[in-house]
Amino acid sequence: MSIFLGLGRALRWIRDRQGKRQYQVADTAGITKAMLSAYETGKQKPSLETLEKILLALESDLFDLHNALQIVNERPDAMRRGPGRDFARLPRREGGAPGELSGSEGPGVDVYRVLGVERQLHPLEEQALGEMLEGFHKLVRFLHATLSQPLARDKEKDDDEPPG
Repeated sequence: MSIFLGLGRALRWIRDRQGKRQYQVADTAGITKAMLSAYETGKQKPSLETLEKILLALESDLFDLHNALQIVNERPDAMRRGPGRDFARLPRREGGAPGELSGSEGPGVDVYRVLGVERQLHPLEEQALGEMLEGFHKLVRFLHATLSQPLARDKEKDDDEPPG
């Protein structure tokens, strides 16, 4: 079995998770949309140089590609941790499923550090916990932004009134 079995599906999976269109990735990678489509459908295989350009356009690396290959080939147990990363760092698109990470938010949550977990978690458990924690952080940031707006308006109103 080829180590790149499902390569096209994995590239599309990463692209879909980021909410990017084919033309966006193709333009950034310096290839045509038709060529990217041929790679994603498995009709063509990219050279290593082109694969590297596509991964850069997807803001991903070989760890992300490896894990995406495991997911599309239904082997999540074979997913790997890269240096200093957790599975929740796989690229996610804004507005995706509940708790998904946005690619613009930087590194994902370090589940082990936040929860103080010592034992190795199952990859799907680790990913689910990471997504849940990131969702919680998004909620806290939203509430902070929402609640701080009325407080700022109240302070401005107090500053405008003469002392009574």
